[in-house]
Amino acid sequence: MKSSRITDPHGGRSVSEWIGSTPDATVPDWVRDRIFVRAGRRCHISGRRIRPGEGWQIEHIRPLSLGGEHRESNLAPALNLYHQAKSSIETDLRAKADRQRRKNDGTWPKPVRPLQSRGFPKQHEEQR
Repeated sequence: MKSSRITDPHGGRSVSEWIGSTPDATVPDWVRDRIFVRAGRRCHISGRRIRPGEGWQIEHIRPLSLGGEHRESNLAPALNLYHQAKSSIETDLRAKADRQRRKNDGTWPKPVRPLQSRGFPKQHEEQR
C-alpha cells in the first residue's frame, strides 16, 4: 500500500504524512509545527491569525466520533476559546445521537416509576 504524501510547507521535497497509531496518540512537536505553518498561522475555526504566545491547540477538522481520522491532513490549529466552544457543541450533538440510537435500539433504561397522571374527574351520582 502506498503511503500518503504531503508537501513540506518549508519547501523542498514531499514528506510522508503522520498518522497516529491510535486515536489517543500524542501529536509530535514537529508535526504540530508543520500543521501550524501549513495553516498560515491561522485558527481554522475563526480564521483569526494566532499571535505569538497565544494559546492554541491541535484540533480534528472532522471529529473522530464522526468518522474522522487521527492523521495530519485532518488536524488544524485552533485557538483555545474557539476549540473549547466547538468541542462543547460536538459533545452535545454526540450525546443526543447516542440517546436517540439507544432509544431506537431499546437499550435506553426504562423509567423506575411510570408517569403519574391526574386521573379522570370523579362522576357524581346525580350527573349520570
